[in-house]
Order: sequence, then structure tokens, then C-alpha cells
Amino acid sequence: MAEEQDQERSEQATDKRREEFRSKGQVAQSREVQTAMLLTAMLLMWFFYLPFFWPRLQKLVAGIWSRSGEIRVNPESMYDLGMAIFGQVAMLLAPIMLLVLVVGALSSIMQIGFLLTGKPMEPDLSKLNPIQGAKKFISRRSAVEVIKSLAKVGLVGVVAFKTVYNEFGNSILLVDMPPSETMRFLGRTAGLVLFKSCGVLIILALFDYLFVRWEMEQKMKMTKQEQKEELKETEGDPQLRARVRSLQQEMARKRMMSEVPKADVVVTNPTHLSIALKYDRATMAAPQVIAKGADHLAMKIREIARENRIVMVENKPVARALYKLEIGQAVPEELFTAVAEILAYVYGLKN
Repeated sequence: MAEEQDQERSEQATDKRREEFRSKGQVAQSREVQTAMLLTAMLLMWFFYLPFFWPRLQKLVAGIWSRSGEIRVNPESMYDLGMAIFGQVAMLLAPIMLLVLVVGALSSIMQIGFLLTGKPMEPDLSKLNPIQGAKKFISRRSAVEVIKSLAKVGLVGVVAFKTVYNEFGNSILLVDMPPSETMRFLGRTAGLVLFKSCGVLIILALFDYLFVRWEMEQKMKMTKQEQKEELKETEGDPQLRARVRSLQQEMARKRMMSEVPKADVVVTNPTHLSIALKYDRATMAAPQVIAKGADHLAMKIREIARENRIVMVENKPVARALYKLEIGQAVPEELFTAVAEILAYVYGLKN
């Protein structure tokens, strides 16, 4: 384990490792994106919802004041009044609360897709370690979060200050204006500050999202040893797989060798090739390759052919062409003439 920790994480994360991180809830999700989307959605909604919200709020307040002299001050009446006010205010604020829920869920789905996992909420005793907890306060991640927070507060503060400073000259004219104009001026200035701040947050959210994605990619990187271990888990031990392949090849060779005694002829290259052919006029449209081999395997085929008194014919060009065919494959048309001559020779010897 110490060797793995010393190795450099230079390899890109595999699909399996990405899925493991995702199942644990470790995904590239930026809080700044959620904040920017919520603020933008709230401002846009207030822009369209305020003409509906404000008159109804005025009507609610006016109704309470108009009936203030008729209300009896006792627990029952205060409770009824409080529930009535709460119900009407809840109806006015319901669209805003619904918007917050929808935008909050949408901002998360846009970044990481649909993910539902309880891993982050599982109890972990290592989190109770005070030493590990203290390390989090002085980690690189904590320093980055502090820098991002300071940058956000600083940029938003500068934008807000400049906006208010530019409007300061117009505020002097409010001295001779009615209170309604003062309220309208304050509302317009506040809206301007909020919209400009929202633009700054959107830009910061974009950079933060790219940084979080990059940071997660760096965190998911693997060492060469980790990739080897994962390959063993998914595909098995390479030595075991090689052993299985060796056994499979050995079994295939044995099956092939058991077919050699059924051959009509063995075509050879005098140096290192042997190909066994079989032809049954009743069941085959053309002769078929039932066994082939090179070097040591070729010598074994010839040995079995001699033991079973199978004719061997030496023909270099035909042997090379037949060796390219697969076991069980029929002889192609371009070799019909050459193979027919060989079989005719063999049948003549037998007769």
C-alpha cells in the first residue's frame, strides 16, 4: 500500500472507478452554479411576479389594519388571526418556494445527472478523528474555498459599491420628491445592484464549475498499479487467463488430432507444414480442412498419418494455400483443380 501511495497518479480514471466515485456521492458539483441559478431565477420571477404580489400584500395589510379595532385580544382570536395571516402569506409565497425547489433540483441534475445515494450519510468513525478533522482546515481544498469566497465577496462588493456610487448623484434630487418616488428610486437601485451581482455570480459559477470538474478528474486519477489491480478484478489474473487459454488450445489440438485418422490425404510442405483433408461426396460439396499444423504440430500430424496409413503428398504451393484456411473450412474454388489432382492420385493409389 505504501508503494501505491508513492506512485504518481498519472493514469486517467476508468469507467469502473468513475462509477465507484459516483456511487459514493463523490461527483463534480459546484455550489456556485446552484447559487447563481437560484438568484437569477428569483430575480426574473420577482420581475414578473411583483405586479401580482405587491397589490395582494397591500390588501392583506390594509385588511388587518382596518379590522384591528374589532379583533378581541384572547388566545383563540390571536390563534385564528395568526393562522389566517399565515395561510394568505403562504399562498403568496408558494410560487417562490416552488421555484426554489425546481431550480435547486434542476441545477443539480444539469451538473451530475440524476443521482440518489445514501453513502454520504452512512456513519464513518474516521470522521470523528480530531487530527483528521484539523487537517481539513489547513488542506489545499480549504484554502481554495477561502480564496473563492473572498473573491466572490470582493467582486460582488465592488460591483454593488460602484452601482450605488453612480446613483448617488440622482439621490440628491429626492429631497423635493414625494416618499413614493424615494421608494421607487430605492427599489430600482436595489434591483440594479442585484442584477449586476447576478451577472458576476454567473461568471464565477462558470469558472468554479470548470475548476470542480478538473479537480475531480485529478482526484479520480489512478496509478499504474491500481489499473493493474482493477484489470485483475474485472478480467481475472493474467497468469490464470493465460493458463485457461493454454488448456483450451490443448483441448482444441487434441480434438483436431483425433480427426487426422479420418483424413483422405495429408498435404505437406517438406519443411514445416501439414494439412489434413477429407472429402465425402455424399455430405460435402468440396474437400474440407480437418487438421493443420506447423513445425512440431506438423510433425505430429505426419506421425499420426503414418500410423493410420494415410497418404502424404508433398506440394509446397498447395500446402501454403491450404494452411491459410480455418479448421472445418471448405477448399475454395481456386484450389479445386490442384486438390482434385491430389485426391485423384490418392484414390489411384488406393485402387
